[in-house]
Amino acid sequence: MSATLVKTPSTAPPAEPPPRIVPTRRTGQWVAAGAVLVLLALGLVSVVRNKAFQWDVVAEYFTSASVLRGLGLTLWLTALVMALGFVLGTLLAVLRLSANPVLRAVSWGYVWFFRSTPILVQLLFWFNIGVLYPQILGVNTVNLLGPVAVAVIGLTLHEAAYAAEVVRGGILSVDRGQIEAAQSLGLGRWRRLSRIVLPQAMRAIVPPAGNMLIGTLKGTSIVSVIAVQDLLYSTQLVYHRTYEIIPLLLVATLWYVAVTSVLSLGQHYVERHYARGTAGAR
Repeated sequence: MSATLVKTPSTAPPAEPPPRIVPTRRTGQWVAAGAVLVLLALGLVSVVRNKAFQWDVVAEYFTSASVLRGLGLTLWLTALVMALGFVLGTLLAVLRLSANPVLRAVSWGYVWFFRSTPILVQLLFWFNIGVLYPQILGVNTVNLLGPVAVAVIGLTLHEAAYAAEVVRGGILSVDRGQIEAAQSLGLGRWRRLSRIVLPQAMRAIVPPAGNMLIGTLKGTSIVSVIAVQDLLYSTQLVYHRTYEIIPLLLVATLWYVAVTSVLSLGQHYVERHYARGTAGAR
């Protein structure tokens, strides 16, 4: 007689549910954010409702002909100074990286001098160049340079010193192997610089160059001390006549904010263009 084995099903313990992930409470951060927003709202309301700002006067002069002429001169001066400054700065950067010790010393001395003296002092010296040198090569210099020419020369020489360091830093950021590969192909020095080095160096040059552009735009306001009719000087002419100082200063401020915001947006897209192929590109 054969025995029949009956297999009883095993009772496995029920599976435990996965642990619940509870996000960290950040009560302090939310309270701080709320307090900051409240303070910003109170500040904005006080600015809007404060009659001393005279917003009706701001609206009246914001697009006036004299202010727009001053804005146009400011933009023209910024573009010209940046272009000339980077041309001279690139030359100085190449000289600084030269194997010739004399050229390196001259470039270093230029950068040291113009970065060590305030731009206002430089402008005043150029404005009074006729007192220092009444004649240069037989040319009378007393009335040779007008205020705008002085502003262009002074700002360009000043910006070139900073541009030289920006370009030099960008060139040094290029991998040495790229330069050696170009040398192995028989490319000349200037062709290596224009075709290999500078295109790769732009990735490191563009961010500080964009900051320089915005700084130059705001820095042009200093030329008002030598009677160049830029944006700030144009608003000063108005409030010297009307005594409406605060609203006219607000006009200049709002134009500077608007232009720098546009430049910052353009800088973002230029940086993204040159950052293509890198991990941080967006």
